[in-house]
Amino acid sequence: MANTIRVIQYGLGPIGSAMARHVLARPGLELVGAVDVDPSKAGRDAGEVIGLERKLGFPVSRGLAEALERAPAEVALHTTNSYFDLFKDQVIELLDAGLDVVSTSEELSFPWPAHAEPAAEIDAAARRAGKSVLGTGVNPGFVMDSLPLNLTAICQRVDHIEIRREQNASKRRGPFQAKIGSGMSVEQFQAKMAEGRMGHVGLLESMNMLFDTLGQPLVRYEAYVEPVVAERQTTTSFFDVPAGKVIGLRQVAVGYGPQGEFARMVFVAALDYGIDQDTIIVQGAPELEVTLKGTNGDVATVAIAVNAVRRVVAAPPGLVTMRDLPILTHW
Repeated sequence: MANTIRVIQYGLGPIGSAMARHVLARPGLELVGAVDVDPSKAGRDAGEVIGLERKLGFPVSRGLAEALERAPAEVALHTTNSYFDLFKDQVIELLDAGLDVVSTSEELSFPWPAHAEPAAEIDAAARRAGKSVLGTGVNPGFVMDSLPLNLTAICQRVDHIEIRREQNASKRRGPFQAKIGSGMSVEQFQAKMAEGRMGHVGLLESMNMLFDTLGQPLVRYEAYVEPVVAERQTTTSFFDVPAGKVIGLRQVAVGYGPQGEFARMVFVAALDYGIDQDTIIVQGAPELEVTLKGTNGDVATVAIAVNAVRRVVAAPPGLVTMRDLPILTHW
């Protein structure tokens, strides 16, 4: 086993806490710090905050400088926000502190077409620091971009790609259930979607990665979202939704090349949903259809981020994507 890599967990929501627990279980990694601005977490023992039955002997820090003053680190696992305007300064702070960064921020996964200026700022900060930064997760990062791209390696021709991610959201964490509109009225759902800060983030990034990597110009991009409404009382550990209220959403993104529709992505997440699988269909030569079952988004996101640590440490400086790295594996 190579030298142990010292890790700081930056952000201790459900995903960040699960990631910290996974780091503790992985040989070759050492959790040396944790950062969260939530006053109910900062100052408490990190083991208690992340849900262990034991103390770790160091507190959750209110800021990065405080964590690094207590213990040096090489890598930050960053799990805070989806949107550039909320995470950009955090990522630059981590890079300026001399840390490689693996982030689950969706808009960071393939940012240049939609967020060229802030992506360039992060790339410049990484190069100045001689460090690398990666945005990844189960989706974007795997199911709707890097996995279908890898499947095309056995194709002589690719005419169309369709990817469907359908999830029983009752198996997911509370914030995810809230993010898909659980418990809202249809009117509340539509108003929140219009604000642009609800629902799944990352379809555009995945679409851009597909088109760019396969050498297709993205001539037109269309996307829409509709609520999934409960037909009966639906109860989870986090929500109790009566019939007629929202229990999830269906998002569709379509990308058009010069010859017409080239890629379609369908994302469905709803409470007590009867389908829980991912399907990738590649039309061309040969015709491919792959179905995955068991890709729980919370478990898979934790795994892929932790599995990426060694690849990111070894990567050249700058902002990298999943297509830039050697294939990630469990190690």
